[in-house]
Amino acid sequence: MTTAQVKKPYLLADRKNHPEDTVVTVGTGDGCEPVKIGGGNFQIMAGPCSVESDEQITEIAAAVAAAGAGIIRGGAYKPRTSPYTFQGLGEEGLELLLKVKKLTKKPIISEIMGLSHIEEYSHVDIFQVGARNMQNYELLKALGRQEKPVLIKRGISATLRELLLSAEYVLAEGNKNVILCERGIRTYDHYTRNTLDLSAVPILKEMTHLPVIVDPSHATGRAELVAPMSLAAVAAGADGLMIEVHSNPEAALSDALQAIKPEEFAKLAAQIEAIRPFAYHK
Repeated sequence: MTTAQVKKPYLLADRKNHPEDTVVTVGTGDGCEPVKIGGGNFQIMAGPCSVESDEQITEIAAAVAAAGAGIIRGGAYKPRTSPYTFQGLGEEGLELLLKVKKLTKKPIISEIMGLSHIEEYSHVDIFQVGARNMQNYELLKALGRQEKPVLIKRGISATLRELLLSAEYVLAEGNKNVILCERGIRTYDHYTRNTLDLSAVPILKEMTHLPVIVDPSHATGRAELVAPMSLAAVAAGADGLMIEVHSNPEAALSDALQAIKPEEFAKLAAQIEAIRPFAYHK
């Protein structure tokens, strides 16, 4: 297809060309239990911002899995604004994630930083493309040439059209397993880390067939706002949530202010189940 033949900026992500919701299946190896996202299938991705130690990730993963998380999250390589802050454990972090995957039998998601890491992430079930990499088109194309699900976070100043065009890069290479994530955008307000654009959820549901999840942790940057924004996201029709959980947030090596404790997560997970039947859908 030539550029002249493309009348719309995105074709494969457009709901008009694919009226049915896409359902993404996550986790088919290493003995874990596959889960589905989209088309009425709701999942919570939970865990620490960064994998810090064997004891830390094992304790948190067990707690969130028991409380209802279907997918374990954890950063092995961390893109940090400052070069002097904790950058993640790297390969060791990936090995620890594989360990908790086998222990909990839950799929894992971790952020990928660049092309060179794709092979190294062989046991990761969802490639997370962070907000900073949303328009890293070479990375998106490479992830489109493999079969594992790809979660794309909205950039801090990206429009919804631009987010869908990023998804289009993955879809155009043949990978249909794409998940979109609203994680807040930059505005003039400094009270929260970002401004959570919950209107993006129902709007994206009209624009695309791809699953849409919300990350209230990065969006607000404040632990006390994670629960109300999670419940609001569920009510708005989100297909899932990504929540940062840490046993000792005050001592966390990254994003300490936005992490909630395991017991707080368990309470929130129960509240989410209670309101899910009332979530918005067209």
